[in-house]
Amino acid sequence: MPMPMPMPKTLTALSLTAALLLPAIAAAEVEEYVIDTEGGHAFVQFRIQHLGYSWLYGRFNDFGGTFSYDPEDPDNASIEVEIETASLDSNHAERDKHLRGDDFLDVERYPQATFKSTAVDLDEDGNGTVMGDFSFHGVTQPVTLEVEQIGAGPDPWGGFRRGFQGSTRFALKDFGIDYDLGPASQVVEIILSIEGVRQNG
Repeated sequence: MPMPMPMPKTLTALSLTAALLLPAIAAAEVEEYVIDTEGGHAFVQFRIQHLGYSWLYGRFNDFGGTFSYDPEDPDNASIEVEIETASLDSNHAERDKHLRGDDFLDVERYPQATFKSTAVDLDEDGNGTVMGDFSFHGVTQPVTLEVEQIGAGPDPWGGFRRGFQGSTRFALKDFGIDYDLGPASQVVEIILSIEGVRQNG
């Protein structure tokens, strides 16, 4: 029986190089995004009941962040957001002054709030949950965002964009805010609507 021909050294080297490059190729598939706050295509909003009679809406005007997304493996996504708490805006100057004070946000002591994802569970359409640590009012607690991918594609300026909306609810007392607004006003909902501009690829 004839002996098999040995593989040329050049082919062996090429095979080894290709094997070493595979992780880098896979990593390159992860898309990196900057949240488009400069263009006004992202929002951090909140709502809480007022005395149980209506909804009070507001937003934070100054924030920023980044996220990553892998179309081949959506669970490989991540996000970080930083919010300037003094930028709270509920469309009422006197109320905003109260909310920024030590009864509520105490923005002089706690000027920033942050969210950093720790685990992601998204389906192939980019819908699902994002778990993470939310640091707010000097307290860090795990929260879960219910997430929906709104869309993705090229923009008119030669870039590529991807957008999501996520929301979560938590009790104010879980973050050390115990001002009595009545039983109907103990839980706040945060809505994060973001459009990111891809930085790679």
